[in-house]
Amino acid sequence: MSFARALWKLLVGIKDGLVLIFMILFFGLLYVALSAAPAQVREGVLWVDLDGVVVEEPSAPDPLLMATGLSNRAGEYRLRTLVEALREAREDDRIKAVALDLDGFLGGGQAALGELADAIEELRKDDKPVIAFATAYSDDAYQLASHASEIWLNPMGAVAFAGPGGSSLYYGEFFDRIGVTANVYRAGDYKSAVEPYTRSDMSEESRANRRQLAGALLESWREDVAAARPKAQLDLALDDPVGMIEAADGDLSRAALMAGLVDQLASRTDYVKRLAELGGEDGKGGFRHTLVEDYAARMVEKPSGKIGVVTVAGTIVDGTAGPGTAAGASIAMAIEEAAAQRDLDALIVRIDSPGGSALASERIRQAILAVKAKGVPVVASFGNVAASGGYWVATAADKIVAEPSSITGSIGVFAMLPSFEGSLEKLGIGADGVATTPLSGQPDLLEGLSPAANAFLQAGVEDVYKRFLTIVSEARDLPVERVDAIGGGRVWDGGSAHQVGLIDRFGGMDEAIALARELADDEDGELFYIERKSPFADSLLGIFASDAHAERSADAFALLAPAPEALVRQALADVEEMLSGPTIQLRCLDCGPQARPASPPPRGWLARLFAG
Repeated sequence: MSFARALWKLLVGIKDGLVLIFMILFFGLLYVALSAAPAQVREGVLWVDLDGVVVEEPSAPDPLLMATGLSNRAGEYRLRTLVEALREAREDDRIKAVALDLDGFLGGGQAALGELADAIEELRKDDKPVIAFATAYSDDAYQLASHASEIWLNPMGAVAFAGPGGSSLYYGEFFDRIGVTANVYRAGDYKSAVEPYTRSDMSEESRANRRQLAGALLESWREDVAAARPKAQLDLALDDPVGMIEAADGDLSRAALMAGLVDQLASRTDYVKRLAELGGEDGKGGFRHTLVEDYAARMVEKPSGKIGVVTVAGTIVDGTAGPGTAAGASIAMAIEEAAAQRDLDALIVRIDSPGGSALASERIRQAILAVKAKGVPVVASFGNVAASGGYWVATAADKIVAEPSSITGSIGVFAMLPSFEGSLEKLGIGADGVATTPLSGQPDLLEGLSPAANAFLQAGVEDVYKRFLTIVSEARDLPVERVDAIGGGRVWDGGSAHQVGLIDRFGGMDEAIALARELADDEDGELFYIERKSPFADSLLGIFASDAHAERSADAFALLAPAPEALVRQALADVEEMLSGPTIQLRCLDCGPQARPASPPPRGWLARLFAG
């Protein structure tokens, strides 16, 4: 009896604990829902507080993490929303000025920020002052601030430009030491995505390509900032920052002022007073304002026209996922659903992706081609990056529009997976077995790949590369030999890409919209946005079960053998990325840092609760 009573008390305790957990989650979610309601628009200053990054498509927030306060990710601000809010504010008499607060700004990419800068310039032309403030201005922050009416800098701060460039890790010698073989299969002489795993330094081909790209991006940035801020001594700040500081007796903020990079050295308190002069005091020692997020929610109407806009942002992955992840199946289904439910006049594909899975890229391309087959004109608009798999998707468009600072090309293919025969030998561990065909047990990650498996994988990569060349040749009306000459994995800036025929014209989303209207023969055509729904229900169900939407790549090469992540679970992120195959990749790693596919979520509700 005592055992039964103890068991009953345990069960009651578990039940009470679960009830308590669900009550906490319920009220937490209720709080999140209520606090998400936008505030009313107040007469005063439009406060653009960019505490995070500007992106094409924010990832869907996890309501459970928000409710429990466990979410600590950086803020994500949709580029389109910011631009539309600033344009709405131009003719809104309640908005007296704009506060561009860049103290927590983490960047957004040169091409995207150029579009946001254009919206800031439009405000200035309508005599709406834009006042920027930061403790430190780097490349991206200063690109935005240079278009403001006034640039304020904290006296304890500085302005420093790094420019494009930097170092990457190369693991070739390290792998040799631990006995890991990086089995690489590639097509395209310049496809340098695999170099970090096979070399200890950069190849001369990759170095030349990166140097050309970095130089073009720096020149584009310099031209934009110089046009917006002609009195700034950019050459001094870029080429001789130490001399600039020495001229100011070592005072970093004063050096920026003397070089014309900023207009005012003042604390945040003084900045708030300046904004109060422009927009009025709020009675609490601050200034009357409306946050740009609330303003956009209240003032920017959701268009419902017949020109569809779909976004492909981030690394392209197989399977389904919510916003913020370029999941091939999800994007393709969203396009197909929109085409079935609406009589489209045109389709705009906004791409900001370094590529990824070849299979997922083709899935999206086929969905676009199906729309195009109905006589609907398609325009591709490039953001910061539309390379490799991103460019594969763009080949379905009738016309391609890109900024001079957009990064594109990288027409090349690779596949990669490790084998551990050297590691086992060093550890004195043997591996043996039998085979019935040349591909039995292949790819063998323990004994190493057989000649047949190596030949099979290399043939697959070369086959996909030929397909890549063919679809680019047909889309751009170029001979295959010409595409191969400008392909091979080379990465191009937008200006160079236009010269070699990879894009049709320069411009951002405004130009893409105008072109879509022209092709649709409707100069007043309205937009509507093809968006995937946030997986709110999935977050709740995910407490108790693994993510039903997480899918492994299902291309022919992934099916040869189980994914080897479990063999080296504690590997570094770069190594883990290598281990995600074998899948054929259309990915550009020379295009700068980009979001990588997230690791699979912990399985089960207990794992989710205790996951760090």
